[in-house]
Amino acid sequence: MSTPEPDSEGANFIGGTPFFASRHDQRLFYALYVPKDHTPDAAPLPLVVIQHGTGRSAELYRDRWKNFAIEHRCVILTPLFPAGLVEPRELHSFKFLEYKGIRFDEELLHIVDEVGEGFNTETETFYLHGFSGGGQFAHRFFYAHPDRLAAVSIGAPGRITQLDDSLPWWLGTGGFEERFGIAIDMDALRRVPVQMIVGGDDVETWEINNPGGPNWMDGVEKTGGTRIERLETLRANFEANGIEVRFDVVPGIAHKGSEVIPVVQEFMADLLSRR
Repeated sequence: MSTPEPDSEGANFIGGTPFFASRHDQRLFYALYVPKDHTPDAAPLPLVVIQHGTGRSAELYRDRWKNFAIEHRCVILTPLFPAGLVEPRELHSFKFLEYKGIRFDEELLHIVDEVGEGFNTETETFYLHGFSGGGQFAHRFFYAHPDRLAAVSIGAPGRITQLDDSLPWWLGTGGFEERFGIAIDMDALRRVPVQMIVGGDDVETWEINNPGGPNWMDGVEKTGGTRIERLETLRANFEANGIEVRFDVVPGIAHKGSEVIPVVQEFMADLLSRR
């Protein structure tokens, strides 16, 4: 008996997928890694979302998480929020959740729901990691939607938002509810496992100390001179609000998200094993 020919269309929906346009906003995209033996009639697999930074290295992250998906039985989702949306050469919009009417937090939730329908994943809650600009997005998304997160891993954000209503957005959470229509739920935040991670050699400051830049607010400098110091400030802020933090400084690593992946995966694997 001859072996059936592979389905030329279906083959693109398992393993490393192409980038798909979001049905809700076709300016935004996503790719996945789906274990090749996962079928529509199997139990849904947990979903791990890896949010890119300024460089939009979504494909790189999808491929670096392939073996993790296979070993730990999960689906990897890598959203892609292009640079230059609305305004040419604009780089930072997604990091702050909203830009020119685009709510990137809500758009991610639309993508997650779409993936749940098409790829047989769990979407009530999911695991989120972001590094650099992705780390900025991840901790602000955490403030808005802790109920949707099984865990959050915050990697080396250059600019932090503290849980402090006396500071204006985005240095703090002043006016958060008025801006986003969401009240911050501290009890829900305390229930989500949190990792903060940064390289031990992540000490260059040229990108994060840029007064007058489009992603600068006076007061940023008070949170620390390096990404390590700023993440330590964020940890202290979380702990002062009763949020437990696993804090990882990876020796010998500078500002490279791909090189902290093993420690992020250790955090995620432990949680997945205890589901």
